[in-house]
Amino acid sequence: MDFIQEIARAISEVTDLDINDIVQSIEIPKADMGDYAFPCFRLAKTMRKAPPLIAAEIAEKMKKPEFLSDIKVVNAYINFYVDKTVFVKSVLDEVNKKGGKYIESETGKGKTIVIDYSSPNIAKPFHIGHLRSTAIGNSLNRIYKALGYNVVGINHLGDWGTQFGKLIVAYKKWGDKEAVEKDDIKELSKIYVKFHEEAEKDPSLEDEARSWLVRMQEGDEEALSLWKWFCDISMKEFNRIYDRLGITFDSYAGESFYNDKMAAVVDELKEKNLLTESRGAQIVDLEKYNMPPCLILRSDGGTLYPTRDISAAIYRKNTYDFDKCIYVTALDQNLHFAQWFKVIELMGYDWAKDLVHTPFGLVSLGDGKLSTRKGHVVLMEDILNMSVEKTKKIIEEKNPNLEDKERVAEEVGIGAIIFDDLFNSRIKNVVFDFDRMLNFDGETGPYAQYTHARACSIIAKSGAAKSESNVDYSLLSDEASFNVCKVIKEFPEKLEEAADKNEPYIVARQIIELCKAFNKFYNENNIMQSEDATKKARLSIVFAVRDILKAGLDLLGLKAPEQM
Repeated sequence: MDFIQEIARAISEVTDLDINDIVQSIEIPKADMGDYAFPCFRLAKTMRKAPPLIAAEIAEKMKKPEFLSDIKVVNAYINFYVDKTVFVKSVLDEVNKKGGKYIESETGKGKTIVIDYSSPNIAKPFHIGHLRSTAIGNSLNRIYKALGYNVVGINHLGDWGTQFGKLIVAYKKWGDKEAVEKDDIKELSKIYVKFHEEAEKDPSLEDEARSWLVRMQEGDEEALSLWKWFCDISMKEFNRIYDRLGITFDSYAGESFYNDKMAAVVDELKEKNLLTESRGAQIVDLEKYNMPPCLILRSDGGTLYPTRDISAAIYRKNTYDFDKCIYVTALDQNLHFAQWFKVIELMGYDWAKDLVHTPFGLVSLGDGKLSTRKGHVVLMEDILNMSVEKTKKIIEEKNPNLEDKERVAEEVGIGAIIFDDLFNSRIKNVVFDFDRMLNFDGETGPYAQYTHARACSIIAKSGAAKSESNVDYSLLSDEASFNVCKVIKEFPEKLEEAADKNEPYIVARQIIELCKAFNKFYNENNIMQSEDATKKARLSIVFAVRDILKAGLDLLGLKAPEQM
């Protein structure tokens, strides 16, 4: 039952207010102030009365719905108290019927969302700096799918550009095929760093790199052969990490994919009189929009990131006909996206409004920003291995007899990293702290996974195969049981909010709220030793929590171990 909708209906029957407006106004009050509240402040102007008088008048006229145990007026608020038995039955019956799909909906049915995320640069190591885009984008992908959207996940690989000219020069001067085949991307990164060190002493190396890029653009066989080799080596490492993170993409179309599509975009910009020459370069002047010019072509005719991004956006619209295209990249790229979004708008495309930049803060180990060209990188694989090893030691101490410790350590160790990244608003900077993220008692991934494992353990000990239907819900009127159901009831709404704001942390926080409520319920209610009817009722909560936690963890990209 949608309690808010029914309360809104009852209010609308005694007022001239629209049901949808009432729904939007209903709040969740503080503890002991009811389960739902309707504030009457905004009605004072139209009804020409003091808000407390309006609240009292509406409450007096209202016909109390059967699912409410009481209606009280407190100042300008009408507070509604839901009958606990009715509420618990409504929630648990539906979860029992739908399982983890209880939190899903068909809000986005028939709509397409394109999400551009992760997007590492080829021939550079997959490092800790790639974590945020990858984790946030993957979670948004799952959240939108749970809401019924058709989602297209795109890994816009950085597989073209000047860095390849630099890498070719570095490989030809200091590279060794055997060393590259042995250490793959680590060796490529090593010689790439060496290029920049040497280029500071000999600037002519930069010219040499640009000439190799030109040869790539002109289809030179040697240049393209080396480029393809570098790409294959990189994808081998990337896929190994994506496999461990449980992440897949629908498209790996990177920058090189748009090489033959940019000329048409440049021509279109010329035809629409949007290009202006500036010092030999071709730009779109954005001064009247309080932005620097958007560079489309360099003075030597070479394309730039905006050219590729505009081409990619047009291609994606034509290919997927998206309702929204989301770009998950760092906050420091705000201006770049604002500029080329504006260019798309100036080109006359009304879907420019459907392009969304979803920025995030930095991730670090507390010792500064990462830089590939200076060699100051922390490899993602090293971080994953470190977390898994630390988790393994914790498991050895807590549960030395656990079966399949290797798998559980992998799921918990990697889950800890992802959950920690997603637990706060994406705009906040993240500093790695293994002690914090691997804490089994804090607001962490391991705590959430352990709570799921606890629910599974209770069910296993009970011998019950599923939640039974003939439950006496009046036995679940205690505050702890009621609060678990309240958190579950809120979950679908939180999922919608996470999608509206592109904020996975809203789901992460709701998972933690459910864990806290369930653990309080577990500590206050003896499940296994209770009488049969009570035991059956309490187990229905355990089954519901298990299903919702598993579904919620999956939305963040975490596994849900059954034993820990």
